Amino acid sequence: MRISVTIPNWNGRRYLGPCLAALAAQTRLADEVLVVDSASTDGSVELVQRDYPWVRLVQLGRRPGIAAAFNACVEYSSGDAIALLNNDTEPAPDWLLELERALSEDPYAGSYASKVLFLKDRQTINSTGDFYRRDGQPGNRGVWELDRGQYDERCEVFSAMGAAALYRREAFADVGLFDEELESYCEDIDWAFRAHLRGWRCRYVPRATIFHHGSATGGGPYASYCCGRNFIIVFFKNMPPALFRRYLLLHVVKELWLTLKTLLHVREQAARAWLRGQGAAVLTLPHTLVRRRLIQRGRRVTDAAIDQLLAGDWRFWL
Repeated sequence: MRISVTIPNWNGRRYLGPCLAALAAQTRLADEVLVVDSASTDGSVELVQRDYPWVRLVQLGRRPGIAAAFNACVEYSSGDAIALLNNDTEPAPDWLLELERALSEDPYAGSYASKVLFLKDRQTINSTGDFYRRDGQPGNRGVWELDRGQYDERCEVFSAMGAAALYRREAFADVGLFDEELESYCEDIDWAFRAHLRGWRCRYVPRATIFHHGSATGGGPYASYCCGRNFIIVFFKNMPPALFRRYLLLHVVKELWLTLKTLLHVREQAARAWLRGQGAAVLTLPHTLVRRRLIQRGRRVTDAAIDQLLAGDWRFWL
């Protein structure tokens, strides 16, 4: 099976070199390495052209959201499986080999999650796959925990962290690409939710280790706006009917609690951006509900099967 490793990039020159060097040192080399550049102005393009002739470079000529950048990675790549890597990651030498082994073991898995550790503290977990709670809040499994081997067993998780994930092309053909209306943040959770509704699994591969700076070329008020908006949209789009009725109040209470907490910091730019995001989600609910009907119409699994995947964390006041 051909595997493409793709890296969306915007002004990540200082990270690209170490990332590409780590890919060149893999025990299982990628069949294709693709850098999809979103109109960088920091010399990223020149660096790749000069120092990495074995890398295929695609220049978009604009800066889209990360969902659109991910989609360009899928569309321009040629592999049967596509790895998406943030530019601020450095995979361990056996990372791709371990993912390839996992590919052959479960044909019903559409995506694979890596063990992601923080690069500056390589014993601290960034993500061991992502979870999605019944109140509509996503999160990184194990984040900030010291890696003591407590997440060293293969298992099914809700989603792969988009910073270091592997996807089957046939899963994209069935589920569709990332939702570009979300722009950035939660696009990986949203895709995973739609994939589960279609019957695809997400497998966590603990021996596929990768190191991540974390929000090196993102974050800030824009991230707050997108998360404030997208948490609501993802819930309303994807939660199956019976679970939607069961957990809607929980979701609304959680969102109201977040609003109250955010209002305490309303002088901060990020807080105001979060509130604007929540408002944008409410204003677009009619459009979201139209899209919801299309998604639920294509569902192949039961409500109970989805409910088993949701994190049972009821501490929604935290």
